[in-house]
Amino acid sequence: MVLHQIQALAAAGVTDIVLAVNYRPEIMTERLKKVGLCITTATRQKNSDNVQWEKEYNVNIEFSVESEPLGTAGPLKLAEKILAKDNSPFFVLNSDVICDYPFEQLADFHKNHGDEGTIVVTKVEEPSKYGVVVHAPGHPSRIERFVEKPVEFVGNRINAGIYILNPSVLKRIELRPTSIEQETFPAICKDGKLHSFDLEGFWMDVGQPKDFLAGTCLYLSSLTKKGSKQLVPTSEPFVHGGNVLVDPTAKIGANCRIGPNVTIGPNVVIGDGVRLQRCVLLAGSKVKDHAWIKSTIVGWNSTVGRWARLENVTVLGDDVSIGDEIYVNGGSVLPHKSIKANVDSKLTFPFIKLRMLTTMQLRASSCKV
Repeated sequence: MVLHQIQALAAAGVTDIVLAVNYRPEIMTERLKKVGLCITTATRQKNSDNVQWEKEYNVNIEFSVESEPLGTAGPLKLAEKILAKDNSPFFVLNSDVICDYPFEQLADFHKNHGDEGTIVVTKVEEPSKYGVVVHAPGHPSRIERFVEKPVEFVGNRINAGIYILNPSVLKRIELRPTSIEQETFPAICKDGKLHSFDLEGFWMDVGQPKDFLAGTCLYLSSLTKKGSKQLVPTSEPFVHGGNVLVDPTAKIGANCRIGPNVTIGPNVVIGDGVRLQRCVLLAGSKVKDHAWIKSTIVGWNSTVGRWARLENVTVLGDDVSIGDEIYVNGGSVLPHKSIKANVDSKLTFPFIKLRMLTTMQLRASSCKV
């Protein structure tokens, strides 16, 4: 997820990125190092593994670590020295949001209206479940107020978790636990300086496993519509239904049936006769012969046994082992566990790995607008 956002930000001309983390930053640091990302710590000490990504994307990445949770606005104040180093506006992203990231169009729109902030909004069918954006009368983009879970229809546009803000916004924020949605944005609205930007195409909050799978399907469908060469051609014998993304380092056995909507990460090994659909296999995982996997996230370095069956939003943490002929129905399994008996959804183990991303937000500054 974060990697997709970093790639999109770099393509839009962003040069500095801040990862605001309040829970176990060392885990995120290690994960980014494993994929070769250029990382700078809060003390600006360069990591030795920076060269590849620094050359490819020309971005500098820093961590801003909160000693206590600062909400959704406080981390911006904590990173003020980076975000306000010049007069350029900066992007703010929730790391658990996936879409086509229209950063260049958003920057142009923000520059043209000339006010303090712009929120990306997306249209939903049931606005009563969300906080809804209400525009000023007679103005297509200026935001007048927000209505939380409206009982009566006031609009169908909701906050999509992507913003572009001028550095002046930082003067409105105190270094304390602060909500950008409930405190900062209403204050900017009161001054008539906050606008909305309509997002085209797909959007998904992927902070929960079922939504992560749904968001992955939307992303793969988007690649198909664009004719992306990242996807495996449907002419490949093992592809069934399309929307299959396979890392070049992955190994796939004979007589497999894969798709639709499958993502296979680096160094994954898939045995013979395996059936995969609507699932994500993370780096280093292994699926043995004739396993059947649907609507499942297989964690890093995990193993699924022969003839095993996983379905109904099953989630495996890091280094999980599923025995041969085991059935897991909607189970969530902690890292480093071995499962040797069938698991029903009513007997699940707590899962924490994916939540790491929901506690982090991505900040990007020095956008060339």
